[in-house]
Order: sequence, then structure tokens, then C-alpha cells
Amino acid sequence: MESLNAPFREETRQHAVHYPPALCFTGHFFSFVFHPLFIPAYIAAFLVFKHPYAFAGASDKLKLFRFFSVFFATCFLPAFSVFLLRQLRFIDSVYLRTQKDRIIPYIICMVYYFWAWYVSRNLHESTEMTAMLLATFLASIVGLMANIYFKISMHGLAAGTLLVFFLWLAFSGSVHIGDWLSVAVFITGLICTARFLVSGHSPVEIYAGLLGGAFCQLLAIAIAG
Repeated sequence: MESLNAPFREETRQHAVHYPPALCFTGHFFSFVFHPLFIPAYIAAFLVFKHPYAFAGASDKLKLFRFFSVFFATCFLPAFSVFLLRQLRFIDSVYLRTQKDRIIPYIICMVYYFWAWYVSRNLHESTEMTAMLLATFLASIVGLMANIYFKISMHGLAAGTLLVFFLWLAFSGSVHIGDWLSVAVFITGLICTARFLVSGHSPVEIYAGLLGGAFCQLLAIAIAG
């Protein structure tokens, strides 16, 4: 019976180490600021407003429209859907602490992320934007599949896509973004450290998320490029 129930264990792990309240507050703060739902919007903001070529020639109105459309599809709609799921008692918490709670949100995110990528591809936008949105969609698939066996870190998935995306830009030679790459590496470290401090994840789940997100971004680059 134990082996049959293993894929859907719902118990939350307890931290073996109790960190000082200030450190835990910092961990929660950065976990929220760099929540997985925000990462695609952050990258989209960089591409729209800071990247010199991704949206070169586009009007300010069009840039704002594309940023808010990505934010709406990859952040607002998934967050609102999770809120509705909680209100309808389909999930126990908006924090998605258990594998069971994560199943429906993963599927919902897959739909929204596919839509965002499909629109970007059909608009013939920059390869960077299309590859980022495709990686986000692929990461939701990896998260859902991994969730059958263990509670993979969503933050880790997002951090992996973020890091590899900026590594790709830095080494592609199309634009010099050394400063932004440093920021991406720093943010990746912050995210993983924060999850070690305040999440119920094991190190394996966090590292698996990081590697899974990195793989998804590499695959998206190969497809979109």
C-alpha cells in the first residue's frame, strides 16, 4: 500500500534547521518577488524595454501591449485561476504545498503558456521572446510529469529557464549583456537559497527543478532557433 501511495504523498517536510526569523522573512520575500509566475513577465520586460534588437522599430504603444499581454497570459490568468480553485475548494491552499494541489494548476498553466507561445510564434516575434515562452510551456509539462513522483520545485524550474536564457543571450554574440547575465546569476542564487530556507522542498527537488528548467530552455532554443 505504501508503494502505491508513494507518487502522491501529501505530507509537508519539516525543516531540520530552524533559521532566525529575519532570515526566514528574507527567504519569503525573495520567494514572492521571484515567484515562478513573475519570471516570464520579468524576461518579457527585459526583451521589450531593454534588449536593443528584440523589439527594435516597434512603437512604445506596441511594446506596452506586448508586455501586458505576456503578463496577462503567464501571470495574471494563472494566479486568478489558482485563486478560483481555492475558492471552489478544488485545492487546499493557494501555496500549492502538496503534489495533489499542483495537478490542476499545472494543467491550467500549460493551456495559458501554450496560448502565449502560439500567439508569439504566429506574430513572428523575435526568436528570444518565442523561445522564452516556449520554454515556459515546456517547463509546465516537465513540472506536471515530475509531480507524479515528487514535488519538484516550481521556483527551481523558473530559475533554470531564467539562467539559461541569459546565458544563451550572452554567448550568442548578438548583443553584449554581461551586466544582465550577472543579475540573472545573482537572482538564480537568491531564488534557490530562499527555497532552501523557507520551502518544504528537499535539495534534490530544488536541484531537479533547476536542471529541468535549464533543459526546457535549451530545448526551446533548439526548436525556436
